[in-house]
Amino acid sequence: MANNQCDDDDDASGCGLQLTCFSQPSDHDDNVTLHFHILRLHKQIYAWIGCNSAKFGHLYAAAPIPPSNTVGVTSLIGGSSDNTGSAIARRLVLKTGLNIVLACNIPKNTPILEANAEKMLVQKLISLGYTKPKI
Repeated sequence: MANNQCDDDDDASGCGLQLTCFSQPSDHDDNVTLHFHILRLHKQIYAWIGCNSAKFGHLYAAAPIPPSNTVGVTSLIGGSSDNTGSAIARRLVLKTGLNIVLACNIPKNTPILEANAEKMLVQKLISLGYTKPKI
């Protein structure tokens, strides 16, 4: 029989799923709207970043690799390890300490838009209490 109890280090709301969705115009370009879905699971976060559409985009998984404090990232659907989403997923693991699954459809070669989307996502993760405290 499966154990459905949460660990003590789980988020304060218990074992349930927490879904947060929001959209915001880009700080960089008024013609671009960024859409976000954040799904908080037990010890992991699934996030989706959409740019002007509900297109799924590439899917990446990233996880901390103990004890070296490094991050492993892989492409699950589309893309490669040098695409926009993989870099964002890697940095999210470092900020949260959690496993990250990230779907991202930010266009290639738009570093300012990428930085803007990551900044918005991190700000929301901080406000939700999903990031590690700074020491």
